[in-house]
Amino acid sequence: MKKIGILTSGGDCAGLNAVIRAVTLRAIQTYGWEVYGIHQGTHGLMRRPVDAIKFELPGCTGNLLRQGGTILGTTNKGDPFAYPFPDGSLRDISEELIEGYKLLKLDALIGIGGDGSQAILRRLAQQGGLNLITIPKTIDDDLSHTEHSVGFMTAVDVATEALDRLQPTAASHDRVMILEVMGRDAGHIALSAGIAGGADVILIPEIPYNIEAVAHKIKSLQENGRNFALVVVSEAVGTELGDKATITDQSGKSRYGGISQYLANRMTELTGAETRFTVLGHVQRGGQPIFQDRVLASVFGVHAVDLIAEGKFDRMVAWQNRKVVDVPIQQAIEGYQAVDVGGTLVKTARALGICFGDEDF
Repeated sequence: MKKIGILTSGGDCAGLNAVIRAVTLRAIQTYGWEVYGIHQGTHGLMRRPVDAIKFELPGCTGNLLRQGGTILGTTNKGDPFAYPFPDGSLRDISEELIEGYKLLKLDALIGIGGDGSQAILRRLAQQGGLNLITIPKTIDDDLSHTEHSVGFMTAVDVATEALDRLQPTAASHDRVMILEVMGRDAGHIALSAGIAGGADVILIPEIPYNIEAVAHKIKSLQENGRNFALVVVSEAVGTELGDKATITDQSGKSRYGGISQYLANRMTELTGAETRFTVLGHVQRGGQPIFQDRVLASVFGVHAVDLIAEGKFDRMVAWQNRKVVDVPIQQAIEGYQAVDVGGTLVKTARALGICFGDEDF
């Protein structure tokens, strides 16, 4: 009998529990294996006893498909190769995590994460001789060699719904509404949601913008009788001078945030329009996954288990040309999938009259 572990690492998103369910069902029903869920990502491996739970079939009902977040918990803090301790020191605790894998007597580990989590897991696997399979999940959709990652499509759906709700209140009050969405350094959420939600302006980090061009678009809508406008902006977009808008938390760590407020002030100055902004934030990560993420998660989970059965490791499950495939983990995390500024979606948006702020006027 094989024993496999599964963990979720990095930021949460919709669809993680659907992956866990698929892995468990495939491993137990098809191969008769034991499946152990490791709590709080790699943190569970460094605790003694190892913080893990054995999954059984009765717990893997369809309810897991509908449940947001991750029942295992996750973490995006604490690099095990430079782990922060209370005294301020950084220590390498990687051997403790490797030991945790061996204490569980695992034959393989499935790690669900983005590029950062996968890089750490692969380094642990290479150092400790662990059998590793990874599954891509990120609302940013910026991992290379896969057309989509778990969580992205639900995040876009949430952002689209936000635009659907902002449009009538914008029209009712003659306002410009600015929606700030997540995406780290990639504009995929803003681009897809902007098209689906009927935005007039989409600002993404891949396309530098001129604030005057944005103002001209708003004014032209007003001149043509429109009493409102919808703007979608990715959190990583900077000011017209190129400065990133960031917020510093209590721990002193900086993160993106505030570009929508900046743009709202500038739009009011340049157009005279009453402008409001909404920061969607972590709402994009939570809630029930939509059907696309449930299906993708299920496909990825099944294929990951089958790779273990075939003895193929150091692979990331991926989606290409409407098929599930697998690619070397290193190859996947080395690349970066930003928005293709000459691609179909950008061309479609321009054809619909959506402004990216780089147009001549």
